[in-house]
Amino acid sequence: MPYLLTAPVMIMLGCILLVPSIYVVWMSLNSSSFGVESNWVGLDNYVRILSDPVFWRSTLNTLIVVNIVVYVEIVLAICLSLALARNVIGRAVIISIILMPYAVSEVAAIVMWRYMFEPDVGIVNYGLEWLGLGQLNWVVDRWHALFLVSLLTIWQSFPFTFLIIYAAVKNQPRETIEAAFVDGANRFQAFFNVTLPAIMPVVLVAVIFRYIFGLRLFSEVWLLTQGGPARLTEVMATYLYRYGFRYQDFGVAAATALIMLVVSLAIATVYVRWLYLRSSKIG
Repeated sequence: MPYLLTAPVMIMLGCILLVPSIYVVWMSLNSSSFGVESNWVGLDNYVRILSDPVFWRSTLNTLIVVNIVVYVEIVLAICLSLALARNVIGRAVIISIILMPYAVSEVAAIVMWRYMFEPDVGIVNYGLEWLGLGQLNWVVDRWHALFLVSLLTIWQSFPFTFLIIYAAVKNQPRETIEAAFVDGANRFQAFFNVTLPAIMPVVLVAVIFRYIFGLRLFSEVWLLTQGGPARLTEVMATYLYRYGFRYQDFGVAAATALIMLVVSLAIATVYVRWLYLRSSKIG
């Protein structure tokens, strides 16, 4: 009876998730485009991608941005959560300010940041020049652009990371910290030996989510630089978009999507395994 009741939902999920996934796998093994009959090419699309230096550069750019974003967000979220977990004056106002980026449209925010960091008329370069530091080509130089993308992504997604970790910190029993202080521990010892181990499972969950979301990084790069100049700031998602919607090479785009899926699953597996081993030791 339970299987009969859940059958409609399982069938619907199968149609929504399984069928498109199988089609993407099939498409990645074919040469496909608009108005052209699909031809079986086997693993040629994967060989083409893995032998393309632009793909490896886009992968490196993705990993650089994602690692900066994830760990900066985690450290900032832990620090702010610890500070706001106490009865701080104006805590509600501070939390509201932290959550404000969620109230702004993603596209509108990116366009706003682009104008702020515009090399010629942007307020940021104006401020740098006023301080005597000179102007920077934020959307032209590769490393400046990746730094800008990282900064923008942190600003946009930090509320998500903060809420997860703040909830974990607030949920920690106050008695455990007080017991550590009674035993003679200072604040740093109490944090590293009591608080951090207690919230670590939640931190790992936040890291997993942010890695998965980060590997899908697209709009920030596309609206700021479109992967330029000369595709130097390309990331994996813009690489996929370019082949799928600019070059209309759906086979390469599908293969790229599957490679991104494998990378996401590999990272998630490592952290989930770590979380499982840690839980087993605690248990």
